[in-house]
Amino acid sequence: MTGSLNMIGYGLSAIGGGVGVGLVFAAYINGVARQPEAQRVLQPIAFLGLALTEALAILGLVFAFVIQ
Repeated sequence: MTGSLNMIGYGLSAIGGGVGVGLVFAAYINGVARQPEAQRVLQPIAFLGLALTEALAILGLVFAFVIQ
C-alpha cells in the first residue's frame, strides 16, 4: 500500500510543478507585455524560476522512489 501512496504524492507534486511553471511564465509574459524593453532582464529570471520549479518536481519523484 505504501508504494501506491508514494506515487500519489508524486502526482500531486507534478501538478504543483505544472501550476508553478504556469505562474512563472504568466508573470513573465505580463511583464514583457507591459514593458517590452525589460525582456532581456526578465528572461533569465523566468528561466531560473522554471528550473527551480521543475527541480522541485524532480525531487518529488526521487523521494517517491527512495521512500518506497
